[in-house]
Amino acid sequence: MSESKTLPIDLKEQITSKKEAWLHAVRLRTLPLALASIFAGSFLAAKLGVFRLEILILAALTTIFLQILSNLSNDYGDTVNGADHSERKGPIRAVQSGLISLSEMKKAMFLFGALSFVSGLLLLYFAVQNFTLFLVFLGLGLAAIWAAISYTSGKNPYGYSGLGDISVFLFFGLLGVFGTFFLHSLTWNSSAFWIACALGLFSTAVLNINNIRDIDSDLMAGKRSIPVRIGKIAAIRYNWFLIIGGNIGLLIFAWSSNSWSSLLAFLAMPLMLSVGIGVAKGKDSKAIDPFLKKMALSTLLWTILFGIGLVYLGKS
Repeated sequence: MSESKTLPIDLKEQITSKKEAWLHAVRLRTLPLALASIFAGSFLAAKLGVFRLEILILAALTTIFLQILSNLSNDYGDTVNGADHSERKGPIRAVQSGLISLSEMKKAMFLFGALSFVSGLLLLYFAVQNFTLFLVFLGLGLAAIWAAISYTSGKNPYGYSGLGDISVFLFFGLLGVFGTFFLHSLTWNSSAFWIACALGLFSTAVLNINNIRDIDSDLMAGKRSIPVRIGKIAAIRYNWFLIIGGNIGLLIFAWSSNSWSSLLAFLAMPLMLSVGIGVAKGKDSKAIDPFLKKMALSTLLWTILFGIGLVYLGKS
């Protein structure tokens, strides 16, 4: 297809410069969510006295690069596959604006793919000395890069088949928390499973809110997200399950590990409940869109409160 698309004037006016277009493509509001699982795994490591600052820094950098890669790929893929059409009601995308060409976006994807790969190699270099473990985590890292690119890009993007929720749960939850903890400690901790599930569910809620917002345009483009498959009303119920389920995961963690001080994270629950209510009451895409950022930030707040309760209050 052509490098840019001709769009209505009112769409072009939403982004006025190339710099602004790149900021839209990077989607800074998604980065707090990407860091939440890294922080959670690091807090668990700190609780057991195996925290390593270099692991936190490199894991955070790798995750940020991967998240930006995913965002750029999503912008690129939705344009190529037709989800970012002129009838789309969500925020204008960078390529859709006409200010960034498909070739420029592809180059940016290669750049952040390379940055995430190099950062990931450095992370493994400092974290593991066992060659078998190195290969295992290298494979997981390459899988993360593939998942970031293939969500909406390529010939058969899995996001268009409704598999994005599973991917987010695995990479932002299980792999993000368990993987980070393991790279700190080189050991497994079974109770961390419940925190990994909690972060996975919260992260999936962010994706679900995004898909509820875009349900009409995704339906037109043939993107079979979960909300498209089950309908908006059921998707709102599913959103409640994700929010409540994540907090139940915290409760199980506190009980199974006798870490009751970690329940400090419940202080973020009213914010999450307000997100659920807002999404349920949202009549259109414009009304629902702000709750993406609110859910991401409340997840990060939840994680920080969890860490304070677990590491600092748990000392007494």
